[in-house]
Amino acid sequence: MKQFLVPLFFFIGLLSFGQEADIVTGKVLNAANDVPIENAHVVNLNQVQGAITGEKGEFDIRATVNDTLYFSFLGFKSIRVRVTSDWLKYGEVTVKMTELGIALEEVVVSPLQLTGYLEIDAKNIPIYENYRYSISGLDSGYEGGEKSPNAISRVLGSIFNPADALYNLFGKKPQSMRKLREMKEDDEIRNLLQSKFDRQTLMALLQVSRVDIDEILRRCNYSADFIRTANDLQILDAMSGCYEEYKVLNR
Repeated sequence: MKQFLVPLFFFIGLLSFGQEADIVTGKVLNAANDVPIENAHVVNLNQVQGAITGEKGEFDIRATVNDTLYFSFLGFKSIRVRVTSDWLKYGEVTVKMTELGIALEEVVVSPLQLTGYLEIDAKNIPIYENYRYSISGLDSGYEGGEKSPNAISRVLGSIFNPADALYNLFGKKPQSMRKLREMKEDDEIRNLLQSKFDRQTLMALLQVSRVDIDEILRRCNYSADFIRTANDLQILDAMSGCYEEYKVLNR
């Protein structure tokens, strides 16, 4: 029996060793003129790891065969590239990104009509206040969006009925939601998300739609102002905090 176990453990060791991630390298260029794109973001959607291209568009990132790399850069169309065995075998590849054609619409700016009197002008300037409510025993607060009894009741309702409020969103994608913690622990991904507001990288990593993200935040009592103006890192932290509390309260 012992003679059988030795080669079995040896085989399992070789198998796990063969599945370890390799380092893939490449360059990111502008498809229009082959100019290197510096500071483009590269995210391994499977390993939940990120990297940034250098001055010559070069990058390296940990990956295995069939992992999907997600490339994004402001003003360019985001693309996904599958890691192949040839890539690992022959080394560096070139990834070309295409610029987005953005047609700017006419914007009408309506200036504030100031009178010159501080007391009057101060009252005419719109102020947006989103009230948050904290509950003893929970680390983070809940944003009601307004100061009213209804806001407080919505907060309490989402906390004490997490299964009713969030199961259809969190429960259907448990594997995607587990990536939230991995995303928070990767500095490159956090740096990437801090500079983005389009939710594209979040959607790619979590495999959820923009509608799902907005609905999760609404169910977690984040205001419309926060959902509209927060950067992607703030959205990640908000979703992660809400999911962790959902898991605790849903036990």
